[in-house]
Amino acid sequence: MQLQMVDLKRQYQKIKSEVDTAINNVIESAAFIGGPDVNGFATELAQYLGVKHVIPCANGTDALQIALMALGLKPGDEVITPSYTYIATVEVVALLGITPVFVDVDPDTFTMNMDSVKNAITPKTKAIIPVHLYGQAVNMEPLLAIAKEHNLHVVEDNAQAIGSTYTFSNGTTCKTGAMGIIGCTSFFPSKNLGCYGDGGAMFTNDDELARKLKMIANHGQEKRYYHEMVGCNSRLDTIQAAVLRIKLRKLDQYCYQRRQAADYYDKAFKNNPKITTPYRAPYSYHVFHQYTLQIEGFDRDVLQQKLAERGIPSMIYYPVPCHKQNMLKEFGVASAVLPTTDMLQDKVISLPMHTELGEEELEFITRSVIEIIG
Repeated sequence: MQLQMVDLKRQYQKIKSEVDTAINNVIESAAFIGGPDVNGFATELAQYLGVKHVIPCANGTDALQIALMALGLKPGDEVITPSYTYIATVEVVALLGITPVFVDVDPDTFTMNMDSVKNAITPKTKAIIPVHLYGQAVNMEPLLAIAKEHNLHVVEDNAQAIGSTYTFSNGTTCKTGAMGIIGCTSFFPSKNLGCYGDGGAMFTNDDELARKLKMIANHGQEKRYYHEMVGCNSRLDTIQAAVLRIKLRKLDQYCYQRRQAADYYDKAFKNNPKITTPYRAPYSYHVFHQYTLQIEGFDRDVLQQKLAERGIPSMIYYPVPCHKQNMLKEFGVASAVLPTTDMLQDKVISLPMHTELGEEELEFITRSVIEIIG
């Protein structure tokens, strides 16, 4: 039995004919940059998310950087972000000379703790970047209220939770990525909606911001050779857009299949005192980009080693939180007091999670975890 953290090959085999035809059509048309599939995908994703504008770009990191540029954030401004996230979320803040201010996360959801956010706001704070982590939505209703009270921009990092839905206290729902002033995502191959290379996108309901996002992603120009602002070159290739159009139509099914695998894991680990399974917040439709356990009373690193010996891959997301990364030393963030973040880095382990997991594989993985930890 050969197990993968994410089995893209098996997923491709099920959509091979559709994907091969779509890619061949792009090659036949030779419209490799800005072809009709790019606009088609942007329109279809906007409809899926319920937003006015989707602006595709080269990757999720670019999406975050362009978003902050479009909002006019400058050196000296502060942006609140969790430390418990992939480095890209914070990297773009530092790259623009903006000051990252780290907040702690909730021990159940691993997403932004609202009290920590409130305590981090200063007169220099200009924006908050909530990260919908592992497929679970941040509790956006109180966060949006905090942002409104302090006149702050909210830029959603939706790279791990596209397809997730947030439910407000009045019963209304909204897709993650569609609640802030700008939402950003990545289409890295392992994402719930992934292409066959790099890709990303930004979402907004603001017409003027949409115009700026498009311009910045295209060398700061609206009309060719007339550059109105400093921009960059960040495009979604037409071949990737063609693949994404096919996979977008299957996204809800993909998320359902991930939830089915998560249900199996949950049931298998339910009564084990050494294992804490992922919490599913009542406001969030969890789409399980990752299935992440907390291990108590057993060495997490030993578990990972023993699983590898049985041919079972696993990952630690994330062994070093952002505030402890060397690249951010100049910001003096290493002394940030983030007890939950520090605790999680030693306890979490992510098991294989993808759309093709079968019962035989799930049984082998769960049985192995339980046998190892006792």
